[in-house]
Amino acid sequence: MIGGRNLPDVLSDPILTSRAEEGRQVPLLVWRADVPLRSVSSGPLGGGIGFRRWVLNATVPMSYDRDDPAAHLAALAGELALDGPGVGLLTGVDVTEVVARTDTGVRAWATVGLGTPVPAAAPTPAAHAQRVGTVNIVVYVPARLADSALVNAVATATEAKTQAITELGVPGTGTPTDAVTVLCPVDGPEAAYGGPRSTWGAPLARAVHAAVLAGGARTVVPWSEQLTG
Repeated sequence: MIGGRNLPDVLSDPILTSRAEEGRQVPLLVWRADVPLRSVSSGPLGGGIGFRRWVLNATVPMSYDRDDPAAHLAALAGELALDGPGVGLLTGVDVTEVVARTDTGVRAWATVGLGTPVPAAAPTPAAHAQRVGTVNIVVYVPARLADSALVNAVATATEAKTQAITELGVPGTGTPTDAVTVLCPVDGPEAAYGGPRSTWGAPLARAVHAAVLAGGARTVVPWSEQLTG
């Protein structure tokens, strides 16, 4: 019960598993929902707005250069017997280092790699540094959000991420490959707003800010470098 309201909480905490790849065990995080959830995501698999049953955040080596990430993630989901539509994310970060934070029923998880920070409107460099540089954020809001509120929630999560990055003293607003996924129930009264001063956007911002701040304060080594370091 949150604020006197009985609100559904149907998204599981992520389960850590792994896959065998070239003789190595590569970590993955999997969130499963008891029922389909409304989702908005910028992920390569299951992006856009729709109904989703699971979220997959998969570690990949820094040498990853496949041009079919959605197909790759769909294959990983099949190996894990994830049924129905879902969201797939990729990162060079070791996903065992996921950080979770909760605020007023909103739950946020972040895998934070800030090795390639960029100001969003900066000119494109001649070549990107090959350092771990992806911030993947997954958020569960325990109330139904309108389509407009879902989109606004992505903006709010991004603003909160950037606030944390600024406070960490990192010279950028994010990295070129960051992704955000927000999920919520399909039933119940519809919340029209997801901005940082709205009923659900405010705790979302605080939870994401806290997760990214904590994750970014760590020394993060790319998973593939941990194997050779």
